[in-house]
Amino acid sequence: MRITIIGSGNVATHLAAAFKNAGHAIVQVYSRDLQNASLLAYHVRAEAIDNLDQINPETDLFAIAIKDDAIEAVASVLAKHEKLIVHTSGATDLQPLLNHTKKAGVFYPLQTFSKTKEVNFNTVPLCIEGADAQITSTLNELAYTITQNVYRINSAERKTLHLAAVFACNFPNYLYYLSQQLLAEHQLPFDLLRPLILETAEKVQAHLPADVQTGPAIRNDEKTIAVHLQQLQEKPELQALYKLLSQGIIKMDNRS
Repeated sequence: MRITIIGSGNVATHLAAAFKNAGHAIVQVYSRDLQNASLLAYHVRAEAIDNLDQINPETDLFAIAIKDDAIEAVASVLAKHEKLIVHTSGATDLQPLLNHTKKAGVFYPLQTFSKTKEVNFNTVPLCIEGADAQITSTLNELAYTITQNVYRINSAERKTLHLAAVFACNFPNYLYYLSQQLLAEHQLPFDLLRPLILETAEKVQAHLPADVQTGPAIRNDEKTIAVHLQQLQEKPELQALYKLLSQGIIKMDNRS
């Protein structure tokens, strides 16, 4: 398939590479920053452009991988080419595309991406949605060329999935940052926590989170909790966060 990538960020970079590695032709890479477009285009042997007026209509699919609030504006410009348009957002439904074209779909890879870290795309869950049965079938076929984990997820389900992903990925990473800051204040290396983080992540590959919860809150260890809160006395925001999370864990235990 001939594919045009709209965007040059993390998702666009990994998706473009996955398409190319699967034998698809990347026609163009668009970005408002020509340097960013050129860098990605070089790696996938495509033409780099920074103006939507330069779009080559000889493509089969436009894959929009940009900020959510810009999706519809870009789709409105691309619709005149009458080609299939998909976006890659987990939090945006299909309607912004349908407002401008019937040839619309969603191609959402459920993974955290960074340009500096390679991802085995063959294991990435890909959530697809099409405006009709034919489009859904086309996207399903395309998805299976780059991963073995393909799911048909509608817009409402995808929004729930994206919300859950924020709790599962973005929030824990922020907590890693807070723990790093606490350690740094006492000149302790973050490396001390890496084995603990890895073991915690590996446990939920085989068990449900509620079954492997550990720590003072699940043990109702009031003495340890009090000591921790005392340590955070000069950090009221962290103290409040500690209390909130601990209360949530206690309630989780009471529900089990």
